[in-house]
Amino acid sequence: MRIRRGLALAAATLLAVPLASTPAHAAESLPFRDPHLALSARVDDLVGRLTLAEKLSMLHQYQPAIPRLGLNVFKAGTEALHGVAWSNDYNGGGAKIDATATVFPQAVGLASTWDPELLSRVGAAVGDEARGLHAQDPIVWGLNLWAPVVNLLRDPRWGRNEEGYSEDPLLSGAVATAYGKGLEGPDLDHLRTAPTLKHYAAYNNETKRDQTSSNVPQRVLNEYDRKTFRIPLQAGAATGVMASYNLINGRPATVDPDLAGPVRSWSDQRLFNVTDAWAPTNLTGSQAYFATQAEADAAVVRAGLDSFTVNDTNGEPTTTALRQALDQGLLTEKQVDTAVGDALSIRFRLGEFDPDGGPYAKISPSIVDSPAHRQLARETAADAMVLLKNDGALPIEPGGSVAVVGPLADNLYTDWYGGQMSYRVTALDGISSRSRTVTSEGADRIALRDVTTGRYVTAADPGAVAATAAGADSAAQFDSVDWGDGISTLRNAANGKYLGYNWGPFVTSESAPTGWYVQQQFKVEDQGDGTVVLHYAGYETQESWFGANTYVTVGADGKLGLGASTAAGAARFRREVITDGVAAAAEAARGKQTAVVVVGTNPFVAGREAHDRTGISLGARQEALIEAVRAVNPHTVVVLQSSYPEDITWAQRHVPGIVWTTHAGAETGNALADVLFGDVNPAARLTQTWPRSVSDLPADLNQYDIIKTGQTYQYDVTAPLYPFGYGLSYTSFKYGDVRVGGGQVSVTVTNTGKRAGREVVQLYTHQRTSRDVTAVKQLRGFQKIALKPGQSRTVTFRLTPRDLAHWDVTRQKWVTETSVYDVLLGSSSADIRQRASLSVHGETIPVRDLSRTTRAETFDDYAGATLLDETKASGTVVSGGWVAYKSAALHGGKTLTVRASGAGSVQVRLGSPTGRLLGTATVSDTGGIYSYATVSAPLSAATGRQDVYLVLGSGLRLATFSIR
Repeated sequence: MRIRRGLALAAATLLAVPLASTPAHAAESLPFRDPHLALSARVDDLVGRLTLAEKLSMLHQYQPAIPRLGLNVFKAGTEALHGVAWSNDYNGGGAKIDATATVFPQAVGLASTWDPELLSRVGAAVGDEARGLHAQDPIVWGLNLWAPVVNLLRDPRWGRNEEGYSEDPLLSGAVATAYGKGLEGPDLDHLRTAPTLKHYAAYNNETKRDQTSSNVPQRVLNEYDRKTFRIPLQAGAATGVMASYNLINGRPATVDPDLAGPVRSWSDQRLFNVTDAWAPTNLTGSQAYFATQAEADAAVVRAGLDSFTVNDTNGEPTTTALRQALDQGLLTEKQVDTAVGDALSIRFRLGEFDPDGGPYAKISPSIVDSPAHRQLARETAADAMVLLKNDGALPIEPGGSVAVVGPLADNLYTDWYGGQMSYRVTALDGISSRSRTVTSEGADRIALRDVTTGRYVTAADPGAVAATAAGADSAAQFDSVDWGDGISTLRNAANGKYLGYNWGPFVTSESAPTGWYVQQQFKVEDQGDGTVVLHYAGYETQESWFGANTYVTVGADGKLGLGASTAAGAARFRREVITDGVAAAAEAARGKQTAVVVVGTNPFVAGREAHDRTGISLGARQEALIEAVRAVNPHTVVVLQSSYPEDITWAQRHVPGIVWTTHAGAETGNALADVLFGDVNPAARLTQTWPRSVSDLPADLNQYDIIKTGQTYQYDVTAPLYPFGYGLSYTSFKYGDVRVGGGQVSVTVTNTGKRAGREVVQLYTHQRTSRDVTAVKQLRGFQKIALKPGQSRTVTFRLTPRDLAHWDVTRQKWVTETSVYDVLLGSSSADIRQRASLSVHGETIPVRDLSRTTRAETFDDYAGATLLDETKASGTVVSGGWVAYKSAALHGGKTLTVRASGAGSVQVRLGSPTGRLLGTATVSDTGGIYSYATVSAPLSAATGRQDVYLVLGSGLRLATFSIR
């Protein structure tokens, strides 16, 4: 979800509802309040008592109070991705309200534990804290939680990488199931909270996310993007989904028919599906998919969404549009009743209409950030830390001298979907509790002197930053940290505040980079003549409305402003180095028993929701810091704290110890010390592949077809820096022989080291032969086990032929092919310790029969082709490029028949896109992209098994074809 500041709304703009006409005591005795009745009967009774106006009001994010029935205000959506994070103020026009609550590791860190039992406990703690906040203010802190995020991490440049779990759908689904079940509690009829899966579906890019279309062929859609949602829904671990901003195969996800189809079929519970923030107005705005909001809103309801997140707290535009849709026959009241029933169903399951409020009603605010939850946060943070390298550097002996240096050594950061920390234990704090420490941030302290006037940029005036100082005193000094992608922050040495635009003039007012637009970001660009310019890089500069001027200029009064569109017109500054941060940190590390270099990212800077990254490298000065410290201290350990994979190839080659962690909350420092000093034996594993460099990734972030482009560990054949599932331990494990049979795979694992430890046993398979392209390997199961030194344990996985199925495009169904399957067990996707084989007698995918009407989208291969919407309601067509249908049986058919829209040609060729031409069908202008015509054309006869290629002219949208 994104948040936009709304205008303050007068009470008169809220939907008017009838005054109370039923006494309160009478409302309390109505059938819908009887917990002994079936849920369906209670929902139907309440829906039947609502007027049409009241029903429509239930479809907005803020369901208003209905006094005559004793209904209170209900808000859908409290953010709770890794702890209760924030909500909105109903009485304040929807203003964002941050929660001060237990902050657990970011979602990608939670998944790195590979521990469903632990994550279920985390989910339960978050659910209890949501209940505690709800008891404090039930209007602000609603119990419908917008978490977890299950979008797959197929590319680390995605701005929201920190919000997802894994590049693998089975792992992501398992983690989401564990966290979601914790949020819900054990009784699905009496929920602790109601989690909502985000964001359906195929959503991995932020740039123009409401305008880009994810091109997702059938196999990828079914085997990858749908699977990660299906797993938790089938397990009953979520009460609905949120639709994503993007388009999927040309159709906005907000009106994806999957929401009323497959998504609901995956659950045996009634689902409550919601839009993302302002997405309904994108349908008539940036997406221009519908001409009127009435058409758009009707389509949203028909598609299977039950709640409109739009217009902040003001439901009137939504109810007006829906009423118009009813009047125009675009929507029926029965369809409205179904959506209203969905919207109300979770309120029943949450106990709102039960006389005692349900089993969780007595949870009080005292549970929030409780000592038990702080301890759980510490345990989780430690269990989420991945040991990437250890050449004898770890664990550290306590009591010695340790230099703790780097920009994150004494800083902790939250993120957009993280709550506020009531206290902070930094890496320095945690390590200082075990050893004698010295520290240095490693930031360059600089002064900027205006070349024209000779004056220094100063924050002495609290109202504005200006180039007016005669000398470089502390108010004219800034600590510069390079966060990657060329982005730096500048923190004033005198007041500790960050230089930021603040919509002008420039000020130092924030204690950390923050806000939706994050206005504390700069590129300090060297001009090659000893001067630099400041290029403002706040996120709002990427909006179309911002304007061209993004370079800093100096006014006649010395104040900094944005007055130039290029570096040529910008103010020139001399960048004077007061303190070389890298040199200072290296000096602090010299001679110490151990040097711990804490580097990484700031979750608000250089990529986040609405902003993708261009690279995966650390900031250049952070890289230099690692190298400088390693040069003076061979006992160097790098702690990398980031939200996504980083290119740390130099460190992997030269530094003896490396630990990775996400931004892990208030207990980060204690947890880190637990790992570094050996109180906790690390057992976390990476949940996504770490490439060696950005050049190993597809050139275009928007390439969603992981099979075609070879993305993720399943299809990538390049050697990564760290593979999927990778992570080291302070002990060692031996895998015994594998036993396969009876629908099970078993292996005995022994701890062969001197420390107790935990191993994540991972089961993969590979299909040796297939009609289709199959994965290099695919995760089929995992178990985390704890073993004492010398202890053995037999680990058993379920593996049946059905588990080995993939999507057959020729028949559009799941199929397990007859084949030999390699069974692979190990400690990561690349560290396979034992192998076996399994012969499966399944199906043989039949030869294609193109004499039958064939959907164009069921191709086997393609190039330059785009998948688009057949109609606004359903279906997928192919446009442009070529598509191939392999191993098709041709019977001498002499006629090509196509159903298509637009205007253009369809060539039939054999063997390749430039192979033998059998014939061409030409479609004249059908009069619109949703107006289809059926056209036939003669073909030269061909027989036998052939690879058939259709070459499509531009402007044509092909739905079906046949060769007879």
